[in-house]
Amino acid sequence: MDIAARTDDTHREVLAVLPNDFMDLSDLEAAVAMVMSMLGSAPAEIPAGVVIDDHHVLTTDGHRLLVRLYRPRSARASSPCLYWMHGGGLVLGNVAMDDARCVEIVEQLNIVVASVEYRLAPASPYPVPLDDCYAGLEWLIGSAEALGLAADRIAIGGGSAGGGLAAGLALLARDRGQLHPCFQLLRYPMIDDRNSTGSSHEVTDMRVWNRSANLVGWGAYLGDAAGSAEVPQYAAAARATDLTGLPPAIVTVGELDMFLDEDIEYAQRLLAAGVSTELHVYGKCVHGSDALVPHAEASQRWKRDELAALDRALNG
Repeated sequence: MDIAARTDDTHREVLAVLPNDFMDLSDLEAAVAMVMSMLGSAPAEIPAGVVIDDHHVLTTDGHRLLVRLYRPRSARASSPCLYWMHGGGLVLGNVAMDDARCVEIVEQLNIVVASVEYRLAPASPYPVPLDDCYAGLEWLIGSAEALGLAADRIAIGGGSAGGGLAAGLALLARDRGQLHPCFQLLRYPMIDDRNSTGSSHEVTDMRVWNRSANLVGWGAYLGDAAGSAEVPQYAAAARATDLTGLPPAIVTVGELDMFLDEDIEYAQRLLAAGVSTELHVYGKCVHGSDALVPHAEASQRWKRDELAALDRALNG
């Protein structure tokens, strides 16, 4: 697929300045170092009306898991909360990369946002990242009263790999029966390790998340099991056969995203299982358009749609 030919001028201007190998993960160690150095180069400005606190949760294997809380300085009692998982293909990324987005959600909706620094593959393959996410949510809900949160109004969400972890977390929470998130925000979730859909074959442009990078990410996360019948539903939510009893959801994805087909199918299956679900597909948008081209009209609409869905779920 020629992405530049199918998108708009606003996107083409941004794509034109990205390195042609921006998302080439063939040398994973070098790629992670490059991207992480870029992520750390521009810390977000924190407005006076938002307070950020870092908490550390001790996991069962002794890891000190960072959960960063963003809250309104004048937070209401029993505040709703969004528990967030960052993207990065399961192999890169950090909490700080989403500081600005998390702060914006706090300002727009007057809620608390909690973002978890789960460990990354290949150093920490499945199930470690998902277990980290579960441990963070367990701590958040268990500490809700002390943190001034409403335990029954905690949504989970994430983008890309974080969206996939959020979908897996929703399944895991349902099946364990101990944690009950009220909503799931799945932004272009990475949910199918089989890479067999039409759209998964079409995106090869290495300026955006592409087929080759996706294969590397899943391979780092699942090892030799990637693509095989051995992969559990919690690792790749598209494999789940029973989607009943999951929290209401919004699924958002760009028309030119390699995850398009798997995300549409997952949203359709959620609906068929009786789960109240919104599906939004944004024309002429690539994977991560909302972050790569935030000033584009579609990106602005994307942001409004997600904020409105969160507002209904948490403040309605």
